[in-house]
Amino acid sequence: MAPKAKAGPLAGITVIEVAMYAFVPVAGTILSDMGAIVIKVEPVTGDPIRGLRTGTSDETAIELSWECYNRGKRSITLDLKHEDGRAVLMQLLGKADVFLTNLLPPARRSMGIDEAVLRPRFPNLIYACGSALGPHGPEREKGGYDAITFWARGGVSSALTEPDAESPVGPPGPAFGDTLSGSMLAGGICAAIAQRALTGVVSSVDVSLLNAGMWSMQRAIAQSTMEGVDRFPRPPRNRPNNVLSYNYKTSDGRFLALCMLQADKYWPRLCEVAGRPELASDPRFVDAAARRANTEDCLGELVPLFASKSLAEWREILNQQDGQWDVVQHVGEMHADPQAMANNYIQTVRCTAGIDVPMVSVPMMFDGKALPAGVSPDVGAHSDEILAAAGYDEDAIIDLKVKGVVF
Repeated sequence: MAPKAKAGPLAGITVIEVAMYAFVPVAGTILSDMGAIVIKVEPVTGDPIRGLRTGTSDETAIELSWECYNRGKRSITLDLKHEDGRAVLMQLLGKADVFLTNLLPPARRSMGIDEAVLRPRFPNLIYACGSALGPHGPEREKGGYDAITFWARGGVSSALTEPDAESPVGPPGPAFGDTLSGSMLAGGICAAIAQRALTGVVSSVDVSLLNAGMWSMQRAIAQSTMEGVDRFPRPPRNRPNNVLSYNYKTSDGRFLALCMLQADKYWPRLCEVAGRPELASDPRFVDAAARRANTEDCLGELVPLFASKSLAEWREILNQQDGQWDVVQHVGEMHADPQAMANNYIQTVRCTAGIDVPMVSVPMMFDGKALPAGVSPDVGAHSDEILAAAGYDEDAIIDLKVKGVVF
């Protein structure tokens, strides 16, 4: 029985994913949520990320990284070190549009699944790879992870770390760089699918963690390179270039993030609604240049002003003016964010273990609707179905299982 068709902008596209952990599987998840059939080829022991058990003290709990980054896929287990396992993979690739992998080049060569081998055999197959450091250069075959390659080597950590810190700032959460890099890889694959449809040209796609980190830091990289300095020059905490592009603490210990780049446009009204209209006409603060020249004095007025009222009070006050601001929100509050709720940005999905998981939707809408999040598969859950669709009869499937090629 062939896999059931899915709905979405990529309906009809089939992706074969041979990848582990988070970066490249994130790309597969995005393509799956967009309607592609994504067949995840796992080793007989499953993707190692299934057993990480991060972020929980309950050893029997589900692994959220697996659930979040592999939802909506079909799972087949194959021993790709076995000749028969590779033969099955070739059968699957013969009906696929995209091959998606993050195996290192030596592993791909040893298995005969590198682009040089697959391209002549499958000329219409888009070959998509997520790498650590790119397809060229002396370290092209080196592996990496988001924490060391995207975050550390890509310049993000250094940019957030104070010069006198005892240790660099770490990522804010699991797979931070992976999710961004995987999104870029999914976008590249979509472009390759469109190019193939429009021109007949079939491309390979490579996105690296290093390049994605550098892309995220490109403005800082450009300025630092042009000025010949190692670190991106940031104004000191107590000397912002613009006091209306700054974070202020409220009386109840929360923070407000202001980003009023057209400060002179918003300054008078902000002072008025905040109950300090005299600040707008104070010669020290009358315009952006004056406020910059008197930053310490201006902060001396604004810091205690914001600290005098609660977050709830400031919400009402700031809603009376047009300048841009928002709350520094905790991740545990996001499920109740009214905008997230209105746009279906968080969707409750019941995983195969029977546990409800709040999934963040892929950050794109089609026709005003968020893409539905799917359910991640148990290891090898679709092996029989996928093999049957590839042309294997019952005896052949049993034979593969006896050989240990399929779990």
